[in-house]
Amino acid sequence: MTTKGNCKAKDCAREAVGKGYCRQHFRLWKAGEMPKARYKTCTFEKCRKHRHGTSSLCDEHFKAKHGKPADAAAAAAPAAEAAPAA
Repeated sequence: MTTKGNCKAKDCAREAVGKGYCRQHFRLWKAGEMPKARYKTCTFEKCRKHRHGTSSLCDEHFKAKHGKPADAAAAAAPAAEAAPAA
């Protein structure tokens, strides 16, 4: 068996097996967890939209995940104060 060299991941000296990565880093690359992502589509289940910036999610799923629930609560608070008390 011929060797393919060492893993191209930083500070890894294991033998490369695929795409220049060792088994561990190749598995991470396939999962989209390496710095250079495998795909340029959203990683949310069955979503094939283009990614948002450097995130692994599209705009819609990025906002859903990182939305600020405090803003929604703050917006609801003034509406509750404006309602007359019975």
